[in-house]
Amino acid sequence: MSEKTKVLVVDDEEIIHRSYARILAGGNCNVEVAWNGKDALQAMKQRAVDVVLLDMRMPEMDGMAVLKAIKTQWPEIEVVVITGNPSIESAKEAVALGAYDYLAKPVGPDDIIQATNRAMTHKKWALHCEAQSQSTAIH
Repeated sequence: MSEKTKVLVVDDEEIIHRSYARILAGGNCNVEVAWNGKDALQAMKQRAVDVVLLDMRMPEMDGMAVLKAIKTQWPEIEVVVITGNPSIESAKEAVALGAYDYLAKPVGPDDIIQATNRAMTHKKWALHCEAQSQSTAIH
């Protein structure tokens, strides 16, 4: 039996929390929510997270600052940026900072499920490759 994917939804809108949690609940995920970047970073210090679904526009700390902090402190966490104000510039910046994916709102249930699953698959593959290279280096 595989372990449930731990997903953190970071958005300042309650409707987003509720809808993403409902969408992912049936998909073998444990979902937690944070209202802003500071709450998200605090939550990640206390509990392990596999995938973060991150809004860009939030009070106090914008999504790019949160993304940068996540990738600095927890580079193994996959981040999917979901924004209502997409632009080529912000997409490039998000990817340069280490975002796994970048989606424009509105996103449908299938988009959320697929992005989360792809991010988790990517994380497992990266961890597998890292373990393989460490094993090879030991021998």
